[in-house]
Amino acid sequence: MTTNHINALKPGQSAVTVLTSPTARIVYVFTVICRPDDLLLLPAIGETAVLERYLRGQIFFMDKVKVRNASADYARLRMMGPKADAALAALGINLTAAANGAWQAQNDRLAVKQLTYDVPGYEVIVPTAQLTEVTDILTTAGAVLMADEVAYTARRVELGRPLPGFELTNDYNPLEAGVGWACADNKGCYTGQEIIARQITYDKVTKTLVGLRSTEMLTLGAEITADGRPVGVVTSVAYSPDLKRPLALGIVKRPHNLPGGQVTAGETAAEIVALPFVE
Repeated sequence: MTTNHINALKPGQSAVTVLTSPTARIVYVFTVICRPDDLLLLPAIGETAVLERYLRGQIFFMDKVKVRNASADYARLRMMGPKADAALAALGINLTAAANGAWQAQNDRLAVKQLTYDVPGYEVIVPTAQLTEVTDILTTAGAVLMADEVAYTARRVELGRPLPGFELTNDYNPLEAGVGWACADNKGCYTGQEIIARQITYDKVTKTLVGLRSTEMLTLGAEITADGRPVGVVTSVAYSPDLKRPLALGIVKRPHNLPGGQVTAGETAAEIVALPFVE
């Protein structure tokens, strides 16, 4: 059903995948963790119930599959930054040398390594009853709880990482929104596959995710114009403490998506920049 090759996963591996519409638009983006006896899905924040309903609606009475919403049983944490490995070791989990997508579990606590999706780091899943204990262990090991999403958003934008609710929406397909790497070319058919395959084969991707550099903060959702014509929209905004300037992400039509291009976002002049802004 989804864009990635889930059947090829083995226990200890995971993959980010996309459910697409018949017109190849993004419906849901989520992580699939392959365990020995089941698949654990990690939906975007706030999308667990709707994804559950969607999947239940695709099950025929003869299908040997069950879907259960386990969100009440588990809590999720995102660990990021150069000290994430050391803090994770306090839980008895070591994924430092593991491949992207690898996961480990210890005492009902699971961590999956994600380098290409979201801000690079680890998604940690713990039983809800253990959340306070795990948080204390991690903070004692040097982790810092983020009070808000300002620093996180700045880093995400600096790295040019799309996120559900911003770039990964049903306004775009995976190629346009910057997650074409989650579309496997070695698996069977999925909804929207023909459109995606055709766009790749014939270079028909008409818009792409780009960086936007400006002297003033851009407005989230602002229309991007070039030569007075609409060519895109601002999808994420942030102030970069490292670069000491406003940055933004947008999805812009060809040929105005080329680095160095001059556009207007709302009423503010901006320059198209290749992603990521920083390595």
